[in-house]
Amino acid sequence: MIKPVIWITGASSGIGEASAKRFSQNGYRVIISARKEGELNRVKEACANPSDVLVLPLDLTDIPSFESKVDQAIARFGQVDAMLHNGGISQRSLIRETGLEVDRKLMEVNFFGTIALTKALLPHFISQKSGHFAVISSLVGIIGSPYRSSYAASKHALHGFFDTLRAEHYKDHITVTMICPGFIRTNVSVNAITADGSTLGQMDDAQANGMSPEDCATEIYAAITRKKEEVYIGGKETMAIYIKRFFPSIFSKIIRKAKVR
Repeated sequence: MIKPVIWITGASSGIGEASAKRFSQNGYRVIISARKEGELNRVKEACANPSDVLVLPLDLTDIPSFESKVDQAIARFGQVDAMLHNGGISQRSLIRETGLEVDRKLMEVNFFGTIALTKALLPHFISQKSGHFAVISSLVGIIGSPYRSSYAASKHALHGFFDTLRAEHYKDHITVTMICPGFIRTNVSVNAITADGSTLGQMDDAQANGMSPEDCATEIYAAITRKKEEVYIGGKETMAIYIKRFFPSIFSKIIRKAKVR
């Protein structure tokens, strides 16, 4: 049996690293991408089958490089079966204080970088009449939260794009899974950008007390292998989606009082 191939962005730490290890452990060949090649090499050696792991450095803002990256990925294993879009940056700043260039950066990395890589890989999925895009969104891809305005906007945009892709390419047997984590114990808040574009440099309390990236990766693996369309991962914070859906006015009162940083 030919081992399936999954390509994971943002794989140098956190959810991406844990997912690379999880899929490798379960017999997948894995392509890992991020900007930091040294960290990718460390992740590769920590995987269950390093010989079945390709380190493919990638910057989500370097869109002109994407076609060659796709060619390299396909050349290494002969195919790509799934793409886990995990790369991105978060935000911790108020709307009134945030420069438009920061809003643009969040959209450029989280939305345009992701969809550009998708468009570069899509012809391969169409030609082989199969493929799976799994997208790490966020709970704020469905709800809005203070201090995360354009981060939330970029994640909302991903839902619109990939819901459409799912409908347009159903006959090509292309699957889409939207993955919405809550508080996961990673450096996402440490690396989040602030109003002037600098990094926050500190861990949110909620993040520090969140689910482990390993447990999150286990749920991601289950969602992808079961071809779920949308999943919410985390603790009690995931209930916010249902409160927003069924009791929007109550949600509005809760979110404006919630400790979100």
